[in-house]
Amino acid sequence: MHYNLALIGFGNVARSLARLLVRKQDVLKSKHNVTFSFTGISTGRHGHAVNPNGLDIQKALELAESGKDIFPLSSLEVKTSLDVIKHSQASFMFENSPVNTQTGQPAIDHIRTALELGMHVSTANKGPVVHGYRELMDLAKSKGKIFRHESAVLGGAPVFSVMREAFPLAELESFQGIFNATTNVILSRMESGETYEDALKYAQKIGLAETDPTNDVDGWDAAIKVAALVTVLWDTPMTPQQVNPTGIRGITREMIANAKAEGKRYKLVCSAEKGNGDMKVGVAPQLVDSTSPLYGMMNSSTGITFRTDVIIDYSIVLSEKPGMTGGPVETAYGLFADFVNIVK
Repeated sequence: MHYNLALIGFGNVARSLARLLVRKQDVLKSKHNVTFSFTGISTGRHGHAVNPNGLDIQKALELAESGKDIFPLSSLEVKTSLDVIKHSQASFMFENSPVNTQTGQPAIDHIRTALELGMHVSTANKGPVVHGYRELMDLAKSKGKIFRHESAVLGGAPVFSVMREAFPLAELESFQGIFNATTNVILSRMESGETYEDALKYAQKIGLAETDPTNDVDGWDAAIKVAALVTVLWDTPMTPQQVNPTGIRGITREMIANAKAEGKRYKLVCSAEKGNGDMKVGVAPQLVDSTSPLYGMMNSSTGITFRTDVIIDYSIVLSEKPGMTGGPVETAYGLFADFVNIVK
């Protein structure tokens, strides 16, 4: 079966996804009889393009990465992301616009429009998962389409699909993890003797931390991920504000040195536990010892441990590879996995 693909957002993740799809197109066809064309691309800085007969994706990548507008590739005049969705004649949309932690917009509108037009949707955007999950899932069901979001929390790790498919009828009791690579890098380097300021500069230099690191170091990126997991896995709506995170700015080298002397480490721990009628959630620096699965997650490694009524502890870890810091490629794979699982 042939799929027309629309890419809403064309940053590092979406471009990595485009390359991955092209690289895997032969095996998609041979194993699943799936072919595809890119028929719509919407970017924040390089314009928009649609062509129902197929866009030249290699040319689009070259133009965007050289800072040029992609509009010359378009067969129609399109001025907004919604124009691209409406005129691309796509059957599958990847939504990767910038995250809005407060409202989930405009991603919610993008996904709603795509579903109403009969498209399947995959997103790496945490905003619509937190702020529009139930509405969008209900809409997808009513249209006979599928909405997935595997990359919204830990990039390419199968966090949502593990609980959905690998543990049928298991009751999730709690989870605990490290969801933010930036803060983990900072704490790891402070353990080696660096100041907070120098460790942050390093995280910015390697592209993990933004120029304004507030969302990372104050715990808001981790909080929206906790909120997304609670919203989906327990079907309990939650916002980052309800998580009320505490960041790592208050952790000093002296505190880390004292912890190290005791065989412990500080980690920005993300957690949720469902009790009798209440939900306990948190994002805060905590001391962990060598018995914790979180202890060995150093530098840009991230991960999660689930506890259920039938499987006591089940962990997923994304370990840092030498010379790599994770990021776009892993997140792109989560989107790719959604696509394969939906269309195969």
